[in-house]
Amino acid sequence: MLIFVAASAPLGVTASAAKAGNPFEELKGDWKGGGTVKTKDGSPKKVDCNVTYKVTGSNLSQTMHCTGDDYEIDAKLKLTDKGGRIKGSWTESIYDASGAVTGNAKEDIIRAVIRGDKFSGRMSLKVFEAGHSINIVQLNEKTGTYQLVTSLRLHRE
Repeated sequence: MLIFVAASAPLGVTASAAKAGNPFEELKGDWKGGGTVKTKDGSPKKVDCNVTYKVTGSNLSQTMHCTGDDYEIDAKLKLTDKGGRIKGSWTESIYDASGAVTGNAKEDIIRAVIRGDKFSGRMSLKVFEAGHSINIVQLNEKTGTYQLVTSLRLHRE
């Protein structure tokens, strides 16, 4: 099972920051947290995550490392924002997977479609008072349905 985690909006992002054209600026720095991921066989795994965001203008790069008892992921993401539309690419080194991300950023939420060689799905990222949450659903290509596979909460380190 591949967990892919992309950009998320942090504590303190406001409607005016998102409308200003760069929803990434508030992401700079280090984040930590955790949650649950579902493996390919459907079993839930608790994970702890460390995430670093670097922002240059309207470009964002993210590195994420999550570990559990017998689970690990190392993901990298690069995104560009143009007027609220985001696009970019991602890689995951442990499972040797990669792909593209497209979507939009508006006020306190980012929604994206994730497509790749080993994973396809959707992601939503929601800002709340104490940090942000990341939820990812995976597409079952045989049935055309989605299943929640990742639920994380992160806060500033």
